[in-house]
Amino acid sequence: MAPAPPARRRPRHHRALRSRVDLHASNRHHRRRPRADALRPRHRRPCRLDRTSRCATERHTTCRRRSRRGGVTVAKRKIAKRTGSKRVTQGSLLTNNERSRIKSIGEPIALLLGRIGFSPDALTLVGFGIVLVATAQVAIGNWAIAAGILIAGTLFDGLDGTLARATNRVTAFGAFFDSSLDRAAEAAIYAGIVYSASVLGDTQMATAAVLALGIGSLVSYVRARGEGLGVSAHGGIAQRAERAILLIVGLLAAGLSGETNYLLYALIIIVALSAVTVLQRILFIRAALATTGRRA
Repeated sequence: MAPAPPARRRPRHHRALRSRVDLHASNRHHRRRPRADALRPRHRRPCRLDRTSRCATERHTTCRRRSRRGGVTVAKRKIAKRTGSKRVTQGSLLTNNERSRIKSIGEPIALLLGRIGFSPDALTLVGFGIVLVATAQVAIGNWAIAAGILIAGTLFDGLDGTLARATNRVTAFGAFFDSSLDRAAEAAIYAGIVYSASVLGDTQMATAAVLALGIGSLVSYVRARGEGLGVSAHGGIAQRAERAILLIVGLLAAGLSGETNYLLYALIIIVALSAVTVLQRILFIRAALATTGRRA
């Protein structure tokens, strides 16, 4: 009787591979459950500075990167709770819903101008040109006509940003260019008022226009300085849109009635509300720097 042939043996690496596959299949449904400590979110770990679980409160700058919740830091929530930043960001004369409605009205116009061939920077230049035309009308005393032109310029002002967002052409230079021309347009309007008041011999109106320009520029400066420190202090009771509306109402009332006091009253209100806005932003930035651990 012939002997049975020897059993064919597989290479060692085949046996090792099979054992690994079997081990993976057997442990697939019997994995070790992680400990409760491993299930805690990273921002709940004790702080490396005071050995407490206060990383989520953003007491220290080094723990800031571990306390993100949906893209919003806990520090911003603390700032809102301490300083009432809802009043700072949403306590303006125009609510966020009203601003969004105005933007939705201008969106079809912006898209139409984009199809014609206008770029966002070109729309910025056109809006600045409209304001210069209104400035000339203010200087010669046609205040009602200037108010109508300013209404068109104010509505045209937001079209550049709307077109940039709709066509995905948002750039840092575009934002800088738009902000710079906005400041120049505001200065031109108040310069026209000062010239018209000097022709009429109204020193009170000229003084109010200079103060409105100076404090309005301070509002923008405080915001820019806060952004340089890492704090975005948007909002306030009188932003640029609110100041433009008050100025248009004053020009229209003074032009239709022939009483220059209406424009003077509007300028005084702009000065007062701009000063309140500056104070709001300064307090907000101070609280933000104190909350994030920086020396205020």
